[in-house]
Amino acid sequence: MPETSGDTHLQSRVLEDLSDAVNYQRWLADLARPYLGDDPIELGSGIGDYAAAWLSTAPRITVTEADDSRLKMLTTRFLDDPRVDVRPLFLPTDERAEHSAAVALNVLEHIEDDLAGLTSIAGLLRPGGAVVLIVPAFPSAMSRFDRAIGHFRRYTVASLGGALTAAGLRIERLHYINPVGLVGWYTACRALRLAPHNGPLVRVYDHLVVPLARRLERNWTPPFGQSVFAVARTPR
Repeated sequence: MPETSGDTHLQSRVLEDLSDAVNYQRWLADLARPYLGDDPIELGSGIGDYAAAWLSTAPRITVTEADDSRLKMLTTRFLDDPRVDVRPLFLPTDERAEHSAAVALNVLEHIEDDLAGLTSIAGLLRPGGAVVLIVPAFPSAMSRFDRAIGHFRRYTVASLGGALTAAGLRIERLHYINPVGLVGWYTACRALRLAPHNGPLVRVYDHLVVPLARRLERNWTPPFGQSVFAVARTPR
């Protein structure tokens, strides 16, 4: 199943609606940044916000999309930037490449066979290349909104670690991030059945909670969180 499972129009609308969450996006981009290397590929690049942020340090980057409308947006956005290669890509894939890193932020949960997805992601990397993932956490937080945008599952540290190991990858980092966000998700998306969108609550969360959470998590690994962050390596 390609990563476009679910309502692709809703997926695109959510990506655009959350444009106010600039600190949150910067947080996720900075988590991945140390592992990009000289030639990373981003899987499921959406509207290109993370790739644009990484261009301050990565000399070049390949951005990919399985959805035609978002692929056109990426092509338009990076048309005049020779550092960016824009191309379609569905997961799982039989393609092989030698990228320094493969980054998939909130993508793996859209792939029905996540083990096949991880195995094919590893095939896009050179030996020792990094697979960098952020996925939604805790099956108990699965909401109507998750299903509407095509999430097959939410993960725990144990379940994501098991999938990475089964794909033949060596785990380097694996932990939860953003515990306050998980509480908010249970409240808004599970209890109230709301969908994330721009507005006062998002702006308050982004400007007050996210900077505090970033500072705390520099020296503290939370026991739960809204997402699981992972870095794993292909065999050298």
